[in-house]
Amino acid sequence: MTVNRSSVRIIVHSQEGTCESGHYVGQEFLFDNDLPANFCPAAFHAIYPNLRTLQFGGDIPWEDAGTVHVACPDPFNPLVFKLVRKENETE
Repeated sequence: MTVNRSSVRIIVHSQEGTCESGHYVGQEFLFDNDLPANFCPAAFHAIYPNLRTLQFGGDIPWEDAGTVHVACPDPFNPLVFKLVRKENETE
């Protein structure tokens, strides 16, 4: 059985404080099926369920189709990541 998977763009949408992994607003990564190079493993753990939902065509009810925002787990230096299913990109 062949499963259709979409790539998901991960964009650092907002930031407070200093990210220990060096992420910054506007930084982008592409998720095809593996942890992107130089991506914070703790943040990846937080966003992974939503990545998989978007990757396999699902949507989050309170977000626009193909898009979701997820915060990293650092409560003192939070980043918010915007995840966009590639086929939903308007740029």
